[in-house]
Amino acid sequence: MSDFRAFVEELFAGFGPVRLRRMFGVTGLFANDVIFGLIDEDTIYLKADEALKTELVAEGSVAWVYRFAAEPVAIGSYWRLPEAALDDPDAAAAWARKALAVAEAKAAGKKPKPRNPEVARRS
Repeated sequence: MSDFRAFVEELFAGFGPVRLRRMFGVTGLFANDVIFGLIDEDTIYLKADEALKTELVAEGSVAWVYRFAAEPVAIGSYWRLPEAALDDPDAAAAWARKALAVAEAKAAGKKPKPRNPEVARRS
């Protein structure tokens, strides 16, 4: 992963700082503490809403498929970075900006989790 990690960091250099963090068997791509993409088996997937999904599909993208108990499960909220962007840092940065906008909008729409008063008192 270290060679691919270096490739990803270089690819998205024009986008800005990207933090990579291992989680649940994949690597998350973070900017501004928001996950906007994933790396699974050296393939980059970006967070997408319906509009961005349409753009990505038009470029030949496919949904991220996660193996759960040996059964493939398509995860429709993450789509593969188009092949052409793998050789074009400017295009990769543009796709990353769109994915981050989707991720930030989704995060902004989430309601805060209710706090458990019992836990708060013990701290």
